Amino acid sequence: MQTAILEKYFPDLTANQKKEFEMLKDIYSEWNEKINVISRKDIDELYERHILHSLGIAKVIQFKYGTRILDVGTGGGFPGIPLAILFPDCEFHLVDSIGKKITVVNEVINALGLKNVKANQIRAELLQEDYDFVVSRAVAKIGDLKAWVKNKITKHYQHELKNGLICLKGGDLSEEIKEAGIKNAKIFELSNYFTEPFFETKKVVYVPL
Repeated sequence: MQTAILEKYFPDLTANQKKEFEMLKDIYSEWNEKINVISRKDIDELYERHILHSLGIAKVIQFKYGTRILDVGTGGGFPGIPLAILFPDCEFHLVDSIGKKITVVNEVINALGLKNVKANQIRAELLQEDYDFVVSRAVAKIGDLKAWVKNKITKHYQHELKNGLICLKGGDLSEEIKEAGIKNAKIFELSNYFTEPFFETKKVVYVPL
């Protein structure tokens, strides 16, 4: 089972969620031949390095019913698509400035029949909508991300973590956070949740906005 690594950490997946996660390998392998959205060597590590990594956000926050989430610089659909499978009662908007990446994302969404996800080629700062949370995976510096989305976050919140920015990052972030002038960032080490060596330096950074 390709999805065994996911079930190890998310034992409550439904049969439908397992099926959708299982389908991702073939869909991405096929599309990656046409448009390279995942590095060739990483396609074999899809479940650990892309899907489970994306789901690291779910170890930090369980999105409640109706939560609206924006994925900035989604690339091939990470972290947005794995999170959308895990949280079918939430709304996800995946954006990237590169059209061919959004082409792949839309093909994945259609192949899975996901009804809670939309994807557009647009720069985040040009969006006119509001969201509860913004997620991203190693797209830009935290200060830049914050500047792009600070006016896109709704005031009303329903989670323990107030609405804001949740980023997947790696390595030492102290300089980057200091440079951005952010005093209230929270850092969660993914090695506390996942035992694979890949996660040793991986983190989730949360910034309330």
